[in-house]
Amino acid sequence: MKRGHLDDLSAFVIVARERSFTKAAAKLGVSQSALSYTIKQLEARLKLRLLTRTTRSVSPTAAGERLLRSIGPRLAEIEAELVALSELSEKPSGTIRITATEYATNAVLLPKLAKLLRSYPDIKVEIICDYGLTDIVTERFDAGVRDGEQVAKDMIAVRIGPDARMAVVGSPSYFRSRREPKKPQELVEHNCVNLRLPTHGGLYAWEFEKGARELKVRVEGQLFFNATSQMLEAALAGLGLTYLPEGLVQPYINKGRLKRVLEDWCAPYPGYHLYYPSRRQPSAAFALLVEALRHRD
Repeated sequence: MKRGHLDDLSAFVIVARERSFTKAAAKLGVSQSALSYTIKQLEARLKLRLLTRTTRSVSPTAAGERLLRSIGPRLAEIEAELVALSELSEKPSGTIRITATEYATNAVLLPKLAKLLRSYPDIKVEIICDYGLTDIVTERFDAGVRDGEQVAKDMIAVRIGPDARMAVVGSPSYFRSRREPKKPQELVEHNCVNLRLPTHGGLYAWEFEKGARELKVRVEGQLFFNATSQMLEAALAGLGLTYLPEGLVQPYINKGRLKRVLEDWCAPYPGYHLYYPSRRQPSAAFALLVEALRHRD
């Protein structure tokens, strides 16, 4: 394949993922007209229409989706290998992209990355806060951070935090007019602050465990958020019960601003893990990041 053809495929992947010629052109540092011409030339060579264009949006056709799924991960691997090779003769450098939840970012990543970033100024880390089960290969992330129970079996997983627990909390003002729930099923009688998951748009089911019993409760309420910081603020304001990491709410429990319920139903679970594809050839920068984040008892 000619070098120019590989560049055309790379351009297609960026347009298809961004679903915008404007955004893709900005990423590539070319004009929209030049990028549009490149895609038209690629479609002409393949004799297939790859993108559907309207005045408001760009989306892959069936053939475009197939091409994106096929070549996207391969191009990412090639790019990662080239970066790794370039670092063999250089000091650790480059940008590492990670998807993580907001709380994992604040509680685990930032404190552990502080020393690494000060020691290696040429290493850059981009963290995207997200509560969906992101496909890190398709979305071109180097790694993700999730609870140990959520990591796919075909990924390498490195523990970066201790076992953790969730907590159901509400403010003292909320409980003045509400009876405290004694078992998870009673949550259906309460106004609960929910987390909206971006992957399928569903609501996160609250998970409980006591002895051999495991329950998932789909609660109802007036407020829905896609981030834990707003859920916490809503609970502090007395707007309902919410379900958050124990480490996030404990300082407010200690100060009496939040009251915890159903503690005996919130069992420990495997803490945060960094995960990445098993076929990934780690760069020097990535290897340093893994060691910096690794949990040590």
